Amino acid sequence: MKNILLPTDFSDNSWNAIQYAIELFKDQKCNFFLLNTYTPTLYNFEFMKLNKGKVGLIETMNETSKNNIQEVKDKIENQFKNPNHTFSKISSFNTLISEIEELQEDYVIDFIVMGAKGATASKEVLFGSNAVHVIKNAKCPVLAVPSGFTFESPQEILFPSDYEVSFSEKRVQQILDIANRYHSRINILNAPYGCGLSKNQENNNQKLENLFKNITHLFHSLNGKNVTEAIANFQLGVRVNLLVMIKNKHSFFENLFFKSNINQVGFHINIPFLVIPYKL
Repeated sequence: MKNILLPTDFSDNSWNAIQYAIELFKDQKCNFFLLNTYTPTLYNFEFMKLNKGKVGLIETMNETSKNNIQEVKDKIENQFKNPNHTFSKISSFNTLISEIEELQEDYVIDFIVMGAKGATASKEVLFGSNAVHVIKNAKCPVLAVPSGFTFESPQEILFPSDYEVSFSEKRVQQILDIANRYHSRINILNAPYGCGLSKNQENNNQKLENLFKNITHLFHSLNGKNVTEAIANFQLGVRVNLLVMIKNKHSFFENLFFKSNINQVGFHINIPFLVIPYKL
């Protein structure tokens, strides 16, 4: 049974991600954790001790969170009657990142699925600050679903790689699981800049070939393009349903996702984005 964490702030965006997760894992036995975290906008422990009235505020926020999570659970059970799925509720006076860290210590969390702001959201172009921080810090795969994206079977998976990651079955198992369930084709995309692959990259390329040997897959190379351009150009010719990357600080992913290119990446991403930690 998979344990899947579903953070929610009760927005349409988070509800959309919940629906996507339920559809994606509809044929698997899963325990979903519905998580809502809450803190006052300004919170200081010493201030709270001196202002007893603020304790009442926290109690009110807790009650509101619990009521809203119950409404989400009821909505799910009315709309999706799936005997494979169970739902647990968590309301926590905590930040989202801290709560996820604590939950990962207490439970084996296999996946986090959360809403993304999408490419049209003002300054938070990629996925919004919460999603970015979760992706950066989570110890398990994180699937971010753009706002308004309606579930579609992941028939075409796009997997950009610079072949700097030493691939193993464990590191690509989530991709294999999805591809096997949905008879997907995996498109491995490399964007070299005018030079050939190093010996190490060739070895990692061959490892991927061996790992995907029982799955329909194609290797693609788009020369003279940076990764964001390559992803965008590829989507012009192929209807991609899922983008997957392995997060490794020593590969292109770190620069691509957390540094100056973040706005460029966000501009092009309009499909669910699965990020797999290098260390699982």
